[in-house]
Amino acid sequence: MRVFALVIGMTALAGLTACGGDTQLMNIESGQDTPDEFAILPSKPLSMPPDLALLPQPTLGGTNITDPTPQADAVAALGGNPARLQDQGIAAADQALVAQANRGGTDPNIRATLAEADLRWRSGNRRRPLEALFGTSVYQRAYRPMALDSREEQTRWQRAGAITSTSPPPIVE
Repeated sequence: MRVFALVIGMTALAGLTACGGDTQLMNIESGQDTPDEFAILPSKPLSMPPDLALLPQPTLGGTNITDPTPQADAVAALGGNPARLQDQGIAAADQALVAQANRGGTDPNIRATLAEADLRWRSGNRRRPLEALFGTSVYQRAYRPMALDSREEQTRWQRAGAITSTSPPPIVE
Protein backbone atom coordinates (compact mmCIF):
# COMPACT_ATOMS: atom_id res chain seq x y z
CA MET A 1 0.00 0.00 0.00
CA ARG A 2 2.89 2.31 0.81
CA VAL A 3 4.43 1.69 -2.63
CA PHE A 4 1.10 2.44 -4.31
CA ALA A 5 0.78 5.74 -2.43
CA LEU A 6 4.37 6.64 -3.38
CA VAL A 7 3.69 5.94 -7.05
CA ILE A 8 0.51 8.04 -6.97
CA GLY A 9 2.35 10.88 -5.21
CA MET A 10 5.23 10.83 -7.70
CA THR A 11 2.79 10.81 -10.63
CA ALA A 12 0.90 13.77 -9.20
CA LEU A 13 4.14 15.67 -8.61
CA ALA A 14 5.33 14.99 -12.16
CA GLY A 15 1.97 16.12 -13.52
CA LEU A 16 2.04 19.36 -11.56
CA THR A 17 5.59 20.24 -12.58
CA ALA A 18 4.78 19.54 -16.22
CA CYS A 19 2.00 22.14 -16.13
CA GLY A 20 4.31 25.00 -15.26
CA GLY A 21 6.46 26.79 -17.78
CA ASP A 22 8.35 30.03 -18.22
CA THR A 23 6.93 31.55 -21.39
CA GLN A 24 9.31 34.51 -21.26
CA LEU A 25 12.14 32.37 -22.58
CA MET A 26 10.08 30.73 -25.29
CA ASN A 27 10.23 31.79 -28.89
CA ILE A 28 6.50 32.05 -29.53
CA GLU A 29 6.81 33.59 -33.01
CA SER A 30 8.57 30.61 -34.56
CA GLY A 31 6.27 28.12 -32.87
CA GLN A 32 9.02 26.77 -30.62
CA ASP A 33 7.55 25.31 -27.47
CA THR A 34 10.78 24.94 -25.50
CA PRO A 35 12.97 27.65 -23.97
CA ASP A 36 15.56 29.17 -26.29
CA GLU A 37 18.76 28.91 -24.31
CA PHE A 38 20.63 31.05 -26.85
CA ALA A 39 18.26 34.00 -26.36
CA ILE A 40 19.84 34.81 -23.01
CA LEU A 41 23.05 36.78 -23.29
CA PRO A 42 24.66 38.25 -20.19
CA SER A 43 25.26 41.97 -20.43
CA LYS A 44 28.68 43.42 -19.85
CA PRO A 45 29.33 44.79 -16.36
CA LEU A 46 28.66 48.47 -15.75
CA SER A 47 31.73 50.58 -15.11
CA MET A 48 32.39 54.22 -14.41
CA PRO A 49 34.81 55.84 -16.86
CA PRO A 50 37.59 57.99 -15.37
CA ASP A 51 36.21 61.03 -17.21
CA LEU A 52 32.51 61.45 -18.05
CA ALA A 53 33.48 63.41 -21.16
CA LEU A 54 34.69 60.08 -22.63
CA LEU A 55 31.16 58.68 -22.74
CA PRO A 56 29.78 58.48 -26.27
CA GLN A 57 26.72 60.51 -27.16
CA PRO A 58 23.57 58.36 -27.20
CA THR A 59 22.12 57.79 -30.67
CA LEU A 60 18.63 56.66 -31.54
CA GLY A 61 18.82 52.97 -32.45
CA GLY A 62 22.50 52.86 -31.55
CA THR A 63 24.21 50.31 -29.38
CA ASN A 64 25.01 50.54 -25.72
CA ILE A 65 28.53 49.89 -24.46
CA THR A 66 27.11 47.24 -22.13
CA ASP A 67 25.25 45.41 -24.93
CA PRO A 68 26.52 41.87 -25.50
CA THR A 69 28.65 41.35 -28.60
CA PRO A 70 29.14 37.58 -28.71
CA GLN A 71 30.75 37.44 -32.15
CA ALA A 72 33.28 40.17 -31.34
CA ASP A 73 33.95 38.58 -27.94
CA ALA A 74 34.61 35.20 -29.59
CA VAL A 75 37.00 36.75 -32.12
CA ALA A 76 38.86 38.55 -29.32
CA ALA A 77 39.02 35.38 -27.22
CA LEU A 78 40.59 33.52 -30.15
CA GLY A 79 43.23 36.21 -30.60
CA GLY A 80 41.63 38.09 -33.49
CA ASN A 81 40.81 41.73 -33.95
CA PRO A 82 37.07 42.36 -33.36
CA ALA A 83 37.31 45.69 -35.22
CA ARG A 84 37.86 43.77 -38.47
CA LEU A 85 34.44 42.06 -38.29
CA GLN A 86 32.87 44.54 -40.69
CA ASP A 87 32.37 43.27 -44.22
CA GLN A 88 35.47 44.27 -46.17
CA GLY A 89 34.51 42.69 -49.46
CA ILE A 90 36.24 39.75 -51.07
CA ALA A 91 39.69 38.85 -49.79
CA ALA A 92 42.54 39.12 -52.30
CA ALA A 93 43.19 35.38 -52.07
CA ASP A 94 39.57 34.63 -53.06
CA GLN A 95 39.14 37.10 -55.93
CA ALA A 96 40.30 34.65 -58.61
CA LEU A 97 37.85 32.02 -57.33
CA VAL A 98 34.95 34.50 -57.34
CA ALA A 99 35.88 35.71 -60.84
CA GLN A 100 35.90 32.12 -62.11
CA ALA A 101 32.55 31.38 -60.50
CA ASN A 102 31.02 34.56 -62.00
CA ARG A 103 32.50 34.12 -65.49
CA GLY A 104 29.10 33.25 -66.99
CA GLY A 105 27.24 35.97 -65.14
CA THR A 106 24.82 35.65 -62.26
CA ASP A 107 21.06 35.30 -62.18
CA PRO A 108 19.41 37.30 -59.39
CA ASN A 109 16.29 35.09 -59.71
CA ILE A 110 18.16 31.77 -59.43
CA ARG A 111 16.04 30.50 -56.54
CA ALA A 112 12.77 31.04 -58.42
CA THR A 113 14.23 29.52 -61.59
CA LEU A 114 15.39 26.41 -59.75
CA ALA A 115 12.08 26.09 -57.91
CA GLU A 116 10.21 26.13 -61.23
CA ALA A 117 12.55 23.55 -62.77
CA ASP A 118 12.18 21.35 -59.69
CA LEU A 119 8.39 21.57 -59.87
CA ARG A 120 8.43 20.68 -63.58
CA TRP A 121 10.70 17.69 -62.90
CA ARG A 122 8.59 16.37 -60.05
CA SER A 123 5.34 16.98 -61.95
CA GLY A 124 6.70 15.13 -64.97
CA ASN A 125 7.00 11.97 -62.90
CA ARG A 126 3.84 9.94 -62.48
CA ARG A 127 2.04 10.82 -59.25
CA ARG A 128 0.00 8.34 -57.33
CA PRO A 129 -3.63 9.30 -56.60
CA LEU A 130 -3.17 9.34 -52.81
CA GLU A 131 -0.12 11.62 -53.14
CA ALA A 132 -2.16 14.05 -55.24
CA LEU A 133 -5.14 13.82 -52.89
CA PHE A 134 -3.14 14.48 -49.71
CA GLY A 135 -0.53 16.75 -51.29
CA THR A 136 2.43 14.69 -50.13
CA SER A 137 5.92 15.23 -51.49
CA VAL A 138 7.26 13.02 -54.23
CA TYR A 139 10.76 14.47 -53.91
CA GLN A 140 12.64 11.29 -52.97
CA ARG A 141 10.88 9.18 -55.58
CA ALA A 142 11.29 11.82 -58.32
CA TYR A 143 15.03 12.20 -57.78
CA ARG A 144 15.82 8.53 -57.15
CA PRO A 145 17.38 8.06 -60.66
CA MET A 146 19.86 10.86 -59.87
CA ALA A 147 20.87 9.65 -56.42
CA LEU A 148 24.42 8.45 -55.82
CA ASP A 149 25.22 5.29 -53.94
CA SER A 150 28.10 6.54 -51.77
CA ARG A 151 29.71 3.14 -51.25
CA GLU A 152 29.53 2.29 -54.96
CA GLU A 153 31.00 5.68 -55.89
CA GLN A 154 33.80 5.28 -53.34
CA THR A 155 34.69 1.86 -54.74
CA ARG A 156 34.66 3.23 -58.30
CA TRP A 157 37.09 6.02 -57.39
CA GLN A 158 39.36 3.65 -55.45
CA ARG A 159 39.51 1.23 -58.42
CA ALA A 160 40.39 4.18 -60.66
CA GLY A 161 43.41 4.84 -58.44
CA ALA A 162 42.15 7.92 -56.61
CA ILE A 163 43.45 8.42 -53.10
CA THR A 164 40.54 8.29 -50.65
CA SER A 165 42.43 8.34 -47.39
CA THR A 166 39.57 9.66 -45.28
CA SER A 167 36.95 7.30 -46.55
CA PRO A 168 35.75 4.44 -44.36
CA PRO A 169 36.98 0.93 -45.09
CA PRO A 170 34.90 -1.04 -47.61
CA ILE A 171 32.06 -3.16 -46.29
CA VAL A 172 32.83 -6.88 -46.40
CA GLU A 173 29.69 -8.85 -47.12
